[in-house]
Amino acid sequence: MLALRKLLMHFALAAMPLMGGGAQAAETPKGSLVIIGGALRGDNAPVWQRIVQLAGGKGARIAVFPSAAANPARSGQFIVGRLNQHGADAFLVPLAVKLEGSDFRKVAEDETLAASVRSAGGVYFSGGDQARITQAMVRADGSRSALLDAVWDVYRRGGVVAGTSAGAAIMSSTMFYEVKTVFSTLRSGVNEGREIAPGLGFIGDDIFIDQHLLTRGRFARMIPAMLKKGYKIGLGIDENTAMVIDSKRQVEIIGYKGALLIDLTRASTDPKAIGFNVSGVNLSYLDRGDKYDIDQRRFIPSPEKVEGLLDPTRPSQNMPIFTADILGPNAVIDLMEKLIDNAQKEAVGIAIGHPSEPLHELGFEFRFSKTGDSVGYSSSVAEAYSILNMRLDIRPIEIQYPLYRYK
Repeated sequence: MLALRKLLMHFALAAMPLMGGGAQAAETPKGSLVIIGGALRGDNAPVWQRIVQLAGGKGARIAVFPSAAANPARSGQFIVGRLNQHGADAFLVPLAVKLEGSDFRKVAEDETLAASVRSAGGVYFSGGDQARITQAMVRADGSRSALLDAVWDVYRRGGVVAGTSAGAAIMSSTMFYEVKTVFSTLRSGVNEGREIAPGLGFIGDDIFIDQHLLTRGRFARMIPAMLKKGYKIGLGIDENTAMVIDSKRQVEIIGYKGALLIDLTRASTDPKAIGFNVSGVNLSYLDRGDKYDIDQRRFIPSPEKVEGLLDPTRPSQNMPIFTADILGPNAVIDLMEKLIDNAQKEAVGIAIGHPSEPLHELGFEFRFSKTGDSVGYSSSVAEAYSILNMRLDIRPIEIQYPLYRYK
């Protein structure tokens, strides 16, 4: 692990000019990205079919990299099978740190394999541990291996690069690496080479990506990482759901749930405060079927929401909104949905750590507010919302233990 950490630190220094929301690369890839939030079900046909379609349609060659998986052979064969069920001609690329009887360093430089990948219409990265992907595909000096160069060639000329979970994390120039919990990230911050490390940067150097987002409350860990690295825009995608991003950086949400768009353009922090804090975070929830133009900052609702623009003068509810576990499964989107169609202007969520943890007396208040720019859309066929421009402020609070006493 120490050797891997040194490699990542070396890579971080080599890639430094690409990080932190700087200028886009001079050469814009012509391909598309399919960024999947993990836990992709085999029956999620819209996602599997879109990958095959973007790779060239029926018979499309798709190179499957099981590099992140704990059991690469099994994981890779499963993905190959699913893609082939939807019309692809997928094949396994045996590049993985955990693949028995194989030297991943030699495989990464295999020119025959690289040529096979380069001739494909698409690439798919499995889930698992994203550090295994960068370890397998990036040389010790931070440069790209032959196989990674081949993947970039596919993307540059118009192919699709897809990835789930760990395969989604590597899409941005910075990825999460060794993170214990979301709360620990709030409490202790992020450090290069430990909580965060360089990714592969397919989406560009100005967008931060995270996955398993709503189910695991990971929106809260995105914000400290984005502030640390200077990102203004972050996209977090939920499980069994995908963001399809084309060469013009137009995003479409497909699959089961949605994605959270985090905008820190107007955010600020108080360096004098004890504990993590931020004011003026702009949150938007993009539901399935919605589209969003990253560069133009333009939202297009799904067809079932076009006529569903909410009237802020006629809210359907008038009740206080509070949750004691804002980091719980789907808690953030549940709160945002209740607030957007409510006469109340604010909602509050709390995050606290376990009493056995260090600094257990430190908690956080998440205050969500509607502003003059806040907009909501409701679906005409389901209990579903799209939500734009909701303000979030996070501040540290003191927690008194024990939380209750019997008398």
